[in-house]
Amino acid sequence: MPARLRPGRVRAEINCHDWDLHSLGRTDPDPAHPPRIQTRPAPFVEAPVERDVPLATRLWSQDWLRRLVIIAAIALLWELAARWQGNPLLLATFADPARVFVDGLCHGILLERAGISLVVLLQGYLAGIVLAFGLTTLAVSTRLGRDLLSTLTAKFNPLPAIALLPLALMWFGLEQASLIFVLIHLVLWSLALNIFSGFQAVPETLRMAGRNYGLTGWRLVLQILAHAALPSVVSGLKIGWAFAWRMLIAAELVFGASCNPGPAVRSAGADQHRLGQG
Repeated sequence: MPARLRPGRVRAEINCHDWDLHSLGRTDPDPAHPPRIQTRPAPFVEAPVERDVPLATRLWSQDWLRRLVIIAAIALLWELAARWQGNPLLLATFADPARVFVDGLCHGILLERAGISLVVLLQGYLAGIVLAFGLTTLAVSTRLGRDLLSTLTAKFNPLPAIALLPLALMWFGLEQASLIFVLIHLVLWSLALNIFSGFQAVPETLRMAGRNYGLTGWRLVLQILAHAALPSVVSGLKIGWAFAWRMLIAAELVFGASCNPGPAVRSAGADQHRLGQG
């Protein structure tokens, strides 16, 4: 009979299927403890492990191709609806704006006007970022700054930017300054609210660590709070960018590129008149 295992000894030292019955003093297996026989299953060869994926399946699994198909379907529906409607002034065909787009790219006019619009957009966007960080820095540093930020955001954040556009036109005229003023209004309050909420969520331990190093005011904001509240800052930047784009498009639909009712509006009106006579 095999020796009894001592407490704490690893039982795995005895491999049951490698027992030598003669060395254990018996020739017949113990009916109560039969030796285990380890068997390996036969390899599965009835079907191939790998198979070729059809080309159509591989192509359809690409995201860009599915999105391209959706865009093509929308363009086809647009073209069919415009031809069925039969009035270019109400609904132009897809081919007409596509032709104008290609002509603008080839002659460089579209890129030039897009560059002007982007410059105006970046000016208003960057000015709004600087003012938002200044207000939030004042708000986290002093109680008066916190009251000032809460009061201004409660008054001006719900105000639509398009409502300020006539006032900006009276103040600054049909110039880029009017559009920049409205863009600053859009970016400032949404970004300031997101940054301030992110600063408020920073753990007090990080604030105390910064104060122990002698950081106060804008140094505390830049070196501690801005890093800890980075997700809220990025979220506010994205929201401000989206609002600025929407306002820029709405203003240029009325006043043309960079708030000047010049060649952009006149050429669009001429194209619309030509389509109506065609």
